[in-house]
Amino acid sequence: MRVALLSYRSKPHCGGQGVYVRHLSRELVALGHDVEVLSGQPYPVMDPGVRLTKVPSLDLYREPDPFRVPHPREIRDRIDLLELATMWTAGFPEPRTFSLRAARLLRGRLGDFDVVHDNQTLGYGMLDIERAGLPLVTTIHHPITFDRRVDLAAATSRRRRLALRRWYGFLRMQAQVARQATSVLCPSASSARDVVTDFGVDPARIRVVPLGVDDLFAPPARPRVPGRVVAMASADTPLKGVATLLEAVAKLRTERNLELLLVSRPAPGGPTERLVDRLGLAGCVRFVDGLSDAELAAVVGSADVACVPSLYEGFSLPTVEAMACQTPLVASRAGAIPEVVGPDGLCADLVAPGDVGELAAALGRLLDDPGRRERMGVAGRRRARSRFSWRSVAEATARAYADAVDVRRGGRSGC
Repeated sequence: MRVALLSYRSKPHCGGQGVYVRHLSRELVALGHDVEVLSGQPYPVMDPGVRLTKVPSLDLYREPDPFRVPHPREIRDRIDLLELATMWTAGFPEPRTFSLRAARLLRGRLGDFDVVHDNQTLGYGMLDIERAGLPLVTTIHHPITFDRRVDLAAATSRRRRLALRRWYGFLRMQAQVARQATSVLCPSASSARDVVTDFGVDPARIRVVPLGVDDLFAPPARPRVPGRVVAMASADTPLKGVATLLEAVAKLRTERNLELLLVSRPAPGGPTERLVDRLGLAGCVRFVDGLSDAELAAVVGSADVACVPSLYEGFSLPTVEAMACQTPLVASRAGAIPEVVGPDGLCADLVAPGDVGELAAALGRLLDDPGRRERMGVAGRRRARSRFSWRSVAEATARAYADAVDVRRGGRSGC
């Protein structure tokens, strides 16, 4: 099958969506499919056999110059003007403008693809693609309405709340597009329920396809660092629960020696850095970012305990990656995390999201019990290996493609 896989930003270390594009595309090619990734900036690094077509934007949020003002010579067309105007009015333009550029490109290549797969762009251009005659499958990792609610709750001023409402203005468009999508993939039953509730998607159009874990994530060859806790936060936002973890570490530090290694890049002078300073944690908290997959696996495997303190997760790749590394886990009882770790309590200790005392107590108990850490790590590794592989993700996704093609041809009636 000839697949166009669309993603408005796809660099693997920008977050889980980039990881999804890379591993799914690789495994689809291994199954014999022809895959072309269409992506905006930051561009992904693709595996052999996967073609990349760049769909350049104005790249208004690029480092080290986010919210930049482009030179007038950079403006090519009305989509560029829309992108710039949306940023100037405090909105986030990328999903809409990428979808319009991708639709324009695909209208000239309708005969090149059998199916189009949208990786949570959910822009109006995706509806144009379906109207042009190409079957469309859409992945929704989780509705960003959760991010908006958490960010608004954390906002400390009316001005900040107004800015956040403008920034999240694209959600109205995403909900409209999601409701009209023919076929929707979600990585968990929890996420699927939330997509139905928040976006109003017909549950009959949704199928659950869990994500996978790369084989690089494996038990460490070297001894673990005593007292090390590792956590991953792809974005420095309240949703990831980093503030709760920092406060829990501050409590634990009064009783024992420990180190928190955060795989994250906090905003310079932002709330995370300020909280580290206020809690006096500069000596025991380290930040690392820009790691390769192998380096990330080594970091996760170096710790006595991994922690996922998120307030919500549509799936949680960090949870599965820690389990695959046989690293015992303390995680929030939030979103899809209980579904990922299983119902028996063997693979993780779950705590109430945002509860500093409960998180500190769970971390302390696990740090003090090496035998239980070993048993939990083995159970987590077993579950990760048996349930979460990128090959199985690709196989299930390919079945969704075939069903979408059948629907377009007048065959079966949906998921």
